[in-house]
Amino acid sequence: MGCIHGKCCSRYPSSSNDDPRDFTEADPYGAQRKHMLAQRSLETVLVPSHNFHLEYSALTQRGYYPDSLDKENQDCYSIKTQLQGDPNVHFFSVFDGHGQFGAQCSNFVKDKVVELLSDDPALLDDPEKAFNSAFETTNNELHNNSDIDDSMSGTTAITVLVIGDTLFVANVGDSRAVIAVKDGNQIIAEDLSYDQTPFRRDEYERVKLCGARVLSVDQVEGLKDPDIQSWGNEESEGGDPPRLWVQNGMYPGTAFTRSVGDSTAERIGVVADPEVSKVQLTPNHLFFIVASDGVFEFLSSQAVVNMAARYTDPRDACAAIAGESYKLWLEHESRTDDITIIIVHIKGLNSATGSADGSSGINGRSALRKGKGTLETSATTGSEVYRSVRNDFSDLQSCHYHVSMNRSPAIVVPSPTCLRPLEV
Repeated sequence: MGCIHGKCCSRYPSSSNDDPRDFTEADPYGAQRKHMLAQRSLETVLVPSHNFHLEYSALTQRGYYPDSLDKENQDCYSIKTQLQGDPNVHFFSVFDGHGQFGAQCSNFVKDKVVELLSDDPALLDDPEKAFNSAFETTNNELHNNSDIDDSMSGTTAITVLVIGDTLFVANVGDSRAVIAVKDGNQIIAEDLSYDQTPFRRDEYERVKLCGARVLSVDQVEGLKDPDIQSWGNEESEGGDPPRLWVQNGMYPGTAFTRSVGDSTAERIGVVADPEVSKVQLTPNHLFFIVASDGVFEFLSSQAVVNMAARYTDPRDACAAIAGESYKLWLEHESRTDDITIIIVHIKGLNSATGSADGSSGINGRSALRKGKGTLETSATTGSEVYRSVRNDFSDLQSCHYHVSMNRSPAIVVPSPTCLRPLEV
């Protein structure tokens, strides 16, 4: 996550086509094609219990920060096949760190969550209970880790556990999982997780009861009326989002309502409790995507699915989506967030399982859209955190940027000749 995700332009630009039918459109990445790919491999794993297989690839891209060119990638991911030695159980997850020690937090949580799930004898009988236990234990161990200061640092987490023909999705924060569903000649994006931000009324009310002030930066500074507790929605909101603050201080300023770590924000309602949903796969489910919010900041779920559907190879799809995300960040801001994405194709699932209409059968609330990250600073006091927030937000409002030639070496994303759309 970046320092601040204030927006001065349209959240989802008109160049990003949300039409679910338009998944064969030509290459949309013309202006800027270059991005550094940290991983680029294609893997396959069988699910013998239902006679299908998963074909997947992952990519993580360090963000571009003009004031901190050597800043490390705070995103990370974990893919573990045959969890607990079971050939039908596979795990895909992305962790998006934030704060001064965000990278340490995300890597700690990545390793600990999969370790706890691997050792939990209740995993297959009650995955939701296993997820809740794993995140609670991980959060407590991170708080007690003397090597990592998580007082103003932490990580979000989005995880997908495949057990046979069923997906169990656990989300903490504002990264996202999305599944592509065939519907006639269309490919529809269905969110598998719901971003946990103050834009959600239930999350807003929960943190308010815990003592949080929910205000934008302008409201905290006194430029706008703090009594107006309405910020539109995440697609239409063009400025700074609602954030969480302690009652008598200008910190921590998180724009999410759940995370692992963030012990200071925990006092005002930021929790590590995952929301867990269950999806029964059908032959209409083509692929699913697990990604950090760096992907979805300027792209809707449908736009991301449309791009992924243009490629038969998930490696090319990962590169194309990361490329478009990176390009849009630099069109709207002077920096980019770290970007991490996993794409998993579902191959050969022919059994007539799940609902007859091909819907995903997601359990939970209606889909809610993207949050705008968290504050990230090395400051240790509330006033320093606040000054950093205010300065960063003011810089972003101009919508001007300068791209340094000293940024990371690059690899070109797929050319139009690589385009081969999935067959519907």
